[in-house]
Amino acid sequence: MVFVHVLSVSSLKGGVGKTTVTLGLASAAFARGVRTLVVDLDPQSDVSTGMDIQVAGRLNIADVLANPKEKVVRQAITSSGWAKVHPGTIDVLIGSPSAINFDGPHPSVRDVWKLEEALAAVEADYDLVLVDCAPSLNALTRTAWAASDRVMVVTEPGLFSVAAADRALRAIEEIRRGLSPRLQPLGIVVNRVRPQSIEHQFRIKELRDMFGPLVLSPQLPERTSLQQAQGAAKPLHIWPGDSAQELASDFDQLLDRIIRTGRIQVADSGAQA
Repeated sequence: MVFVHVLSVSSLKGGVGKTTVTLGLASAAFARGVRTLVVDLDPQSDVSTGMDIQVAGRLNIADVLANPKEKVVRQAITSSGWAKVHPGTIDVLIGSPSAINFDGPHPSVRDVWKLEEALAAVEADYDLVLVDCAPSLNALTRTAWAASDRVMVVTEPGLFSVAAADRALRAIEEIRRGLSPRLQPLGIVVNRVRPQSIEHQFRIKELRDMFGPLVLSPQLPERTSLQQAQGAAKPLHIWPGDSAQELASDFDQLLDRIIRTGRIQVADSGAQA
């Protein structure tokens, strides 16, 4: 029996490009023909905007967290506008600023398992679920991790990156031991890298010295193309220009790692952008 693979994309520090990484991975999965659901659990709801969805008349993640029954879950999921680009399954569980109401510091055990319950209702429809987490360690992130197989930690090569990544990995271990034995870190993605920056090289070496093989390759260079594609609500993989295609290739490599780790069955559909 093949189970859906659930990956949380997390950062315990805002402003490191966590949502743009989620969108890049979603674009890579869509280009590869992986049936993908993106769960917009960040109250800023930027993933929903970047994936060109129509929210009118639909329920959203706040409704699901209040009542994770199948009927509610299905009414909160809609197809991304990206699906007009080429065939494939690329859906969004719609985000909402109201999700902040579920982000208290001390969630009950019942609350922590609500996303897991919701995803169980639709898991047969997807190969991969990407959860764009809130940038904190409160209830929403714990709810995401309880529903996940792996966590990708997003950081940038700055002064506080090591401390934030270390905090995230310790928190993942705490959830694994106390709540969800299947949870593991996929690794740390270093985003917004300027290869010519001596400071960035120093910080990446620091991360590698501390976390070894958990620091994933490739690191993601600082590029405007991903923000441009996001602003236009288009998948990166169809965005014109060499820099966009180089970045798309980086996300393809990260997706390869996710597919191998999650043993995701990918149909050879040839659905390439």
